[in-house]
Amino acid sequence: MPGAPGLRVRPAGEGDPDALVRLRDDAARWMPSHGITGQWRPGELDQEHFRRVMAAGEVWMAVFEGRLTGAWELWWQDEDAWGPQPPVAGYVHRLMVDRASAAPGTGRLLLAAAERRVTETGRTSVRLDCLAADARLNACYQDAGYRVVGRKEGKPQPGGPPRSFTLREKRLR
Repeated sequence: MPGAPGLRVRPAGEGDPDALVRLRDDAARWMPSHGITGQWRPGELDQEHFRRVMAAGEVWMAVFEGRLTGAWELWWQDEDAWGPQPPVAGYVHRLMVDRASAAPGTGRLLLAAAERRVTETGRTSVRLDCLAADARLNACYQDAGYRVVGRKEGKPQPGGPPRSFTLREKRLR
C-alpha cells in the first residue's frame, strides 16, 4: 500500500468475522479513555453482522506484519442515512484501527484505500456519516477532504438507539 510499506489490504473472508468483532470491540473500549463517548459499545456487533455486510457489500481488512491493524465496511447504498440515491457513490462505514499496533496515519491510509476501491468500480464519490457530536472525528474527515452535505437525525443503529449524524462526501473525479 502506498505510504505504508508492509501494510496489505485484502477483502475479508469466511474466517474473518471473529477478528473483525475483536477489532471493533477493542476500538469501542479505547474510545471512552480518549474522550470519545456515545459512539461504539463493545458487544454491539457480532460475527453475523460482518457476514451480512460481506454478503451485501464489502468488508476490507488491513494487515501489517501478519497482524490485523484495521478494517472498514464498504456499502453500495445507504438508504437509512442518504435515502434513495443513484449508484454514483460508495459508502464507508466502521473504519477502525487497532490502536495498539497501528502507526499514526493508518486511518487515513485505510480511507484512501477505500477511495481507490470506489474509483475502481467507476463510482465518482465516497460518502460517510459521522456522529454529529464527535468534533474530533468530524475534523479528521474534514481534513481528508470530506465536505459536509447534510445531517441525518435519528438514524437507526445496530444494537442501540438512533443517533444524529453529519453526512459527508468526497468527489473522486
